[in-house]
Amino acid sequence: MSLRIVFMGTPDYAVPSLKSLVDAGHQVAGVFCQPDKASGRGKKVRFGPVKQWAKEHNLPVFQPAKMRGEGVEILQELQPDLCVTAAFGQILPRAALDVPPMGTVNVHASLLPKYRGSSPINWCLINGETITGVTTMLTDRGVDTGDILLKKEVEILPEDGVPSLTQRLSIEGAKLLIATIEGMQSGAVIPTPQDESQATYYPMLTKDMGRMDWSLSAQEIVNRIRGLSPWPGVSFASDIGTIKIISAKVLGQETSAAPGTVLASGPKEGLQVAAGNGVLDITHLQLSGSKAMATSDFLRGRSITKVQ
Repeated sequence: MSLRIVFMGTPDYAVPSLKSLVDAGHQVAGVFCQPDKASGRGKKVRFGPVKQWAKEHNLPVFQPAKMRGEGVEILQELQPDLCVTAAFGQILPRAALDVPPMGTVNVHASLLPKYRGSSPINWCLINGETITGVTTMLTDRGVDTGDILLKKEVEILPEDGVPSLTQRLSIEGAKLLIATIEGMQSGAVIPTPQDESQATYYPMLTKDMGRMDWSLSAQEIVNRIRGLSPWPGVSFASDIGTIKIISAKVLGQETSAAPGTVLASGPKEGLQVAAGNGVLDITHLQLSGSKAMATSDFLRGRSITKVQ
């Protein structure tokens, strides 16, 4: 049965879920997104991915700065049967949660109750997880604390970074959303309280997290590079300027050198630096103010001898 649904989401991760609702024949009565922001050198205002998709498909878009007050009033006027959120970026007040009779379903990018919070994909990579997934849950007033509806595991591949893992999770999340709605309508999906003893919460990312800490193991540094790309990225100071690491790998060798010691620097051997445990081989990098490139190309005609 077709439902009248209000969708709330902003970034790329949310687009497949919105598209799946339309493809399944549900009536999307409105799409809520975060307010537009100016970005880039020219500070031009660009639509977010969800807003762009909604506009292209003639769906009404609403962008209240806060869901309290104006946002709730709009929601009440739309009279949805169900609300769906996916990386919306705002905590819904009780007045908003009380509007849809079927409740609000959130498509969260982790296997709840683990990795609650706004950046679960990043933190799974930072922590070196090999399995993650998506969870549909009934939203309550807590942060990702509502009853679980369905889950789907997703393997984290060794080559995964935030963009590739986000794309796979968004697609699986969209499929899980439709299965969840069908199960709610048929009565096959039963909300299950989360096990608070297994809950973990991780905070928002900050720019300071991108500062290199050579005392970490080489594997921990690689995990941080994967989890903090594209923002804020992992950077370090060197004798030729600030360098952002685009990609790196762990060399299968040990060293007694102090963390942060440059062990090799050249077009053939690349850039190898001692970590707290093991050796980090930086394969792609970006000097501040320049374009990203392979380390072997970057080191033709120049060398890095000191890092901090």
